[in-house]
Amino acid sequence: MKIENVNNVEGLFNVLNSCEGLVELVSREGDRINLKSKLSQMLMMSKMLDTAYIKELELIVHEPQDMKRVVEFMMSDAHTS
Repeated sequence: MKIENVNNVEGLFNVLNSCEGLVELVSREGDRINLKSKLSQMLMMSKMLDTAYIKELELIVHEPQDMKRVVEFMMSDAHTS
């Protein structure tokens, strides 16, 4: 799933941490990075410190209930921006 224009980056990571299954970031090169890993989250956050939002991100969410969480977050984040 591609998500765009995430204004609440911290909120997104909170949602990803609450997911029960595996959540992966797909890099531009096609690599899959486990976003439930604290190390991966810290590295990603350090790259985004100079921006207040994420322009575009591709995720693979393995569990349907986790997909629902991410979609609900994105819908609520869109209404609060």
